[in-house]
Amino acid sequence: MYKVIVAEFVTVDGLMQDPDGSGGTAGGGWAFRYGPTPVAGDKFRLGPVLDTAVQLLGRTTWELFGRIFSSRDDTFSTQMNVMEKLVVSSSLRDVSAWSNSTLVHGELAAAVSERLQRQDVLVLGSGSVVDQLIASSMVDEFRLMIFPTVLGTGRRLFNAQATPFDLDLAVNEDVGGGVLRQIYRRRPSRT
Repeated sequence: MYKVIVAEFVTVDGLMQDPDGSGGTAGGGWAFRYGPTPVAGDKFRLGPVLDTAVQLLGRTTWELFGRIFSSRDDTFSTQMNVMEKLVVSSSLRDVSAWSNSTLVHGELAAAVSERLQRQDVLVLGSGSVVDQLIASSMVDEFRLMIFPTVLGTGRRLFNAQATPFDLDLAVNEDVGGGVLRQIYRRRPSRT
């Protein structure tokens, strides 16, 4: 059974906005204050998912990742470059700047459902895409790196409009610097 996996850096208060500081927000760059270990390589322990899944990215994340990974040749960057990427954007017309990228046409939920017939769908960052997937009850697993920072305001992983749902904690581990790796799986809904 294939699944939708959302992998995010979040603060203790659930904010996901500008973890690397590239957005220029007042509190941006919070994920890099705890040393290289929590943010280097396959921090979400995706392993074989990186070899078989398709990435689903919003425009902003796709542009940022394309600038970061396309010129690198370490193992993780190579996997990111080789992976097929679906880009959700109403403004982009050409996504050839980063290898293996294709624009999503039509409704997001339909495109994701079609992909789930043959492979996992991995979403990194991409807040507006994640919002849509949560609203459509399509996220099966959340892989979170939780940083010991409180920002107070900004974009939250789970916004106020999210329909309530239950999760099971599958992994909880300290990765250093007070940063936790947690994996939550969506609990099947009760009928």
